[in-house]
Amino acid sequence: MQMPEVRGALTPGKSLSELTWLRVGGPADWLFQPADLADLQGFLAGLGADVSVFPMGVGSNLIVRDGGLRAVVIRLGRGFNGISVDGRRVTAGAAALDAHVARKAAEAGVDLTFLRTIPGSIGGAVRMNAGCYGFYVADAFVSAQAVARDGTLVTLGPDDLRFEYRQSHLPDGMVLVEATFDGPAGDPAELAARMDEQIAKRDASQPTKDRSAGSTFRNPAGFSSTGRADDVHDLKAWKLIDDAGMRGATRGGAQMSPKHSNFLINTGAATAADLEGLGEEVRKKVYDSCGITLEWEIMRVGEPAA
Repeated sequence: MQMPEVRGALTPGKSLSELTWLRVGGPADWLFQPADLADLQGFLAGLGADVSVFPMGVGSNLIVRDGGLRAVVIRLGRGFNGISVDGRRVTAGAAALDAHVARKAAEAGVDLTFLRTIPGSIGGAVRMNAGCYGFYVADAFVSAQAVARDGTLVTLGPDDLRFEYRQSHLPDGMVLVEATFDGPAGDPAELAARMDEQIAKRDASQPTKDRSAGSTFRNPAGFSSTGRADDVHDLKAWKLIDDAGMRGATRGGAQMSPKHSNFLINTGAATAADLEGLGEEVRKKVYDSCGITLEWEIMRVGEPAA
């Protein structure tokens, strides 16, 4: 397949296992790491319309199946990780880590502390309407810049993304490159202290030293169109998993963490099939136990091994 000329790195048959937090997954047809915005725009404009495109962040919320991905995976890096603050407006490149954005904002007296404990980068946070401690991207989101499949740069507002609980409606093939947020004002020292407390609480309750992809399943609670809880009910996925007897359950090298049962971990030699298979077993056990179907929070993409 003829690929457009680029200034960044374009690698055929790149294994994606080393690019995901769970360290599993087969190869992508191509991996493209653009040098800058113009490089990304030129590449997408010159790419055949029949070629699938998959934007990928740092792989913190992703299972790539063992057969790999029949697509061009686009992974942003340097040139897309800048962070700037103007008053209460914080603008961050899609490759900027959520934790870095939270810290930089706090230093400037802007409260985006909910991002501090969310693994991953801003592009993924916007796409998934990431949230923590009752606050979501949708609550602070102003606008985003994205490159469309034809290479044009477009501005997206809240009405375009139509945020819902743990998801947005970003058009297929569109690559987020930057997002702007408006956070409440706060005292830098108080915001820093709050983030330290959040980190300590997270480390005490979650398997942060293990290979995981964050929460495996969504909490089956009622949510409004903004992504905020509307208090219809407040069920916790981990409690349903515990009640179904699946805390610590294993399949091959995959395990539901004994420390937090809604964390699916790779104990060292798991395949993507092990991880996804254990997750599906958990879903069945929970349904058999209480009649509730858990929905995956981890994105699963690609093909199974042949």
